Amino acid sequence: MAQMTNVDRDRVEEVKARLESYWQANIRIIAILLIIWFAVAYVPPLFVNQLNQIVIAGFPLGYYMGSQGSLIVFVVEIFFYAWYMNKLDEDYGLVGIKR
Repeated sequence: MAQMTNVDRDRVEEVKARLESYWQANIRIIAILLIIWFAVAYVPPLFVNQLNQIVIAGFPLGYYMGSQGSLIVFVVEIFFYAWYMNKLDEDYGLVGIKR
């Protein structure tokens, strides 16, 4: 087994630092998206009486928030996460790496 040189050790530490930075960026965007998900899913029911005072096309706003609004936000989050992670992969040089 070959001995690691100082250059090899430095390279290993550099790769570890980049992977740690990549993982932290991934965790950060997941946390942000989960906070948005929580707010969209659980906050509107707390204000349903106030939201229902606003009527759109004969339906209360609380209905729209529950039946359409939250679903739209969730789908947008999925596409945003996919786009963001592809960009992050490019930024960290992970595009085209076979796992």
